[in-house]
Amino acid sequence: MTAMAPARTETDLSFLLDHTGHVLRTRLAAALAEIGLTTRMHCVLVHAIEEERTQIQLAELGDMDKTTMVVTVDALEKAGYAERRPSSVDRRARIIAVTDAGAEIARRSQEIVDGVHRAALGSLPEDEREVLVRALNRLAAGHLATPADGAQQARRARERK
Repeated sequence: MTAMAPARTETDLSFLLDHTGHVLRTRLAAALAEIGLTTRMHCVLVHAIEEERTQIQLAELGDMDKTTMVVTVDALEKAGYAERRPSSVDRRARIIAVTDAGAEIARRSQEIVDGVHRAALGSLPEDEREVLVRALNRLAAGHLATPADGAQQARRARERK
C-alpha cells in the first residue's frame, strides 16, 4: 500500500529561505574569490575595522568556530591584510588589527558584497524590495531571532553575550 503525502497547508518557507540563502552565499563567494577573499575573510575584515575586537569576538560575530576563525585569520595574515596584536584594554587578549592593505581590500570587498545584494534586490519589482527587506528584518529581530533549543538542531548555535 502506498501512503499519500500529507497535504501542504502553508508555503514552504524553510525551502525558500534555505534555497535563496544558499544561492546568495554562492554568488557572494564567487564574486569575492575574484579578489582572493572568502566570505569569512571579508566578514572578519569589516568587523575588525569597526572597532578593536578579539579573535573570539570576531568569531562570534561571524558565527565561526575557533578552528575556522584561526584558519581565517592565518589566511588574512599571510595575505598581509591583518595581524594579531595585544589588546590595548586587556593585555591577556589579542585583537585582530587590519593593515592598510587589509582596509583597502575590505573596501573593495564591501563594494562587491553590496553589488551582489543590489543585484538580488534589483531582480524584484521596485515596490517589492522594501517590503521584502522590512519583512526579513522583522523576522530576524522578532519571531526568528533566537534558535529553538532542542536535540535535533542542525548545528549548535553560539551563545552570544
